[in-house]
Amino acid sequence: MNKSSIDRLRDYLAQLPQQSQMLLLREYERAIERGEDVKVAQFVLDLLRGTIRGHEDAVRPRVEDPSRLVFKSLEPFLVDGVQAVRPGQIRRPSLLPVWQWLERESAEAVREFEAAIAASPDNVANVERAVKKLQQTAAAAIAHVVSGDAGGRAARIGPTHAVEDLPAIGAALKAREQLDAFAGKLPGVMRSFGEAQVASVNSALNLPPLATPQVLPLALSLVMQRLAAPWQIIRLAVKIAASDDELRVAATPYGVAVTMALADLHNVAANLRVDIRRGRLDSAPALLKIAHDGVRGLRTELDMRNDSAWGRQMAAIRVEISSTLQSEIESVPGRVRRLLRQRPDKEIAPTATIDPSEVEEVVALIGFVAVCRTYASELAINEVTLRTFSDLQQYVEKSTEALVQSLRAADARVRGYRQLQAKTAIRFCHALFGQDYAALMTRAAEQAMVVVEKPKKTG
Repeated sequence: MNKSSIDRLRDYLAQLPQQSQMLLLREYERAIERGEDVKVAQFVLDLLRGTIRGHEDAVRPRVEDPSRLVFKSLEPFLVDGVQAVRPGQIRRPSLLPVWQWLERESAEAVREFEAAIAASPDNVANVERAVKKLQQTAAAAIAHVVSGDAGGRAARIGPTHAVEDLPAIGAALKAREQLDAFAGKLPGVMRSFGEAQVASVNSALNLPPLATPQVLPLALSLVMQRLAAPWQIIRLAVKIAASDDELRVAATPYGVAVTMALADLHNVAANLRVDIRRGRLDSAPALLKIAHDGVRGLRTELDMRNDSAWGRQMAAIRVEISSTLQSEIESVPGRVRRLLRQRPDKEIAPTATIDPSEVEEVVALIGFVAVCRTYASELAINEVTLRTFSDLQQYVEKSTEALVQSLRAADARVRGYRQLQAKTAIRFCHALFGQDYAALMTRAAEQAMVVVEKPKKTG
């Protein structure tokens, strides 16, 4: 927008009644929270706040939005998007329809809450008391709907994902204080979830409000967020069952920890597939390590049967990862051959060149294959990875030597392209064999060019 357009918009906002300005302010804040037209909403919001700077409500921080205050304690459990979630997670887009339903279902309690925070917005203690009171009211209203006593009124809440998240939202609000206290007892990071820490976390979880089927997954989610290796959450379940047998583990309430660990591994596999398809190979090593360690840890520390629900989930995860990696790994030799193949001179145009970005992509793919070798056994790609890496080494080694030799007798018309091929081959050598071998071939290529460029004797 140009300056005149901005001025006209500012004048229009200034002419609105104060009540309309505040309503518009609230709606744009909610639009930003939903992720809708964030740039436009933020631009208009800044103009609106500047226009009504003199109003007391306009200068309050956004965190004083009533719904944010009520749902702030849910932040550790929120995930973006409306895709399926595992136990212990809540979809962020579900909060708005639930709040709108609460405004209708418990209108008097919401009005009382808004009046309380408006009366003393700077009194932290009063605001906190009002938040806790409305959270318990909301939890009771949600429990009434979820129990079925409301006669199918849950469908009036909004989208399917909001209805599905309702029990978790209600449980998190009702047990808010117990969950906060439990989170406060956890270390910031648990790099190795050993026996001592497992016993300590288990002791802290041994409270009736945290042990319910609705709240336990939320508490376990808090633990997983502090674990350097989230799959290790299954150690709590194994400890409670006093056995690694999946039937005994599944028979305990903590069996949900295995379901959560498998769901996280499935998400890792899905993210790996998306990143590889989009060419984002820089994130692949970290995801491969997470997937490898998770698969190995679950298979080592839990005795899963192949025909059980957990066993089938694990097999599906391994198949998904294997198929994703195998198709990408098998494509690498073809891309290398296309760049290094020695075509006849007559097929090479004088302006032929090699795209540096394509070379870097192939180098990244070679590095990707090398990383896959490290994790091949657990991810069921051992054979294809070893075969591909061995083929790459043999082909690049022979091609590099042949390309260096071709520089000695290259025709002047194609010499530039042959030199680019040799440099590309040496780049691949660095990725496959290391710096020393690449430096050796670089010197050989330089000597070959000297021979080519040596002036001929005149008779």
